[in-house]
Amino acid sequence: MHPQEPTFQQAMEITVQWLGLWDTGELSDEVLADRVGELVASRDGARGFFVVSLAGDCPLMDRLPEPLVAQLAAAGEGVVDLSARNLAMSTAMALHHQRAGDTSQQGASERVAARCTELLRLLPGAAVKARLETLFAAAASNQGDDVAFLERWGYDAQQKAAIAAAVDAVAE
Repeated sequence: MHPQEPTFQQAMEITVQWLGLWDTGELSDEVLADRVGELVASRDGARGFFVVSLAGDCPLMDRLPEPLVAQLAAAGEGVVDLSARNLAMSTAMALHHQRAGDTSQQGASERVAARCTELLRLLPGAAVKARLETLFAAAASNQGDDVAFLERWGYDAQQKAAIAAAVDAVAE
């Protein structure tokens, strides 16, 4: 019997709890990693985890403990896909906030993009390379499977160019 998969909302709430316990030293890197591994096994669980961990103030995604990276890597292409999409969205939003003169939100979006970049550098290379090539093709030349993703969010040419540059930066 499989445990019930969490909803997106439940995954966010669970992640907030776990990160709080981890941040105060009440949860070890290994225990947190095991729990996150179970959470990211489902799409909504992974989405909830990343929304909270990438955008929040907890330093987990700045430190990226090895047990956590191992669990995220083991979760496979779903985690790679969400990391790539979060890189694209946060990069585009940083430019949006910059244009609006909102330096606080711009900084928050840039932090998410930096966290995504670091995570993508640590995930399995072949999966990351394939996923980022698809994203790059859509951002740089309006081709491939991610065109609809970028169009759905209404990104303009300058935002797409920023996304292409962010994808390039992962390989550096």
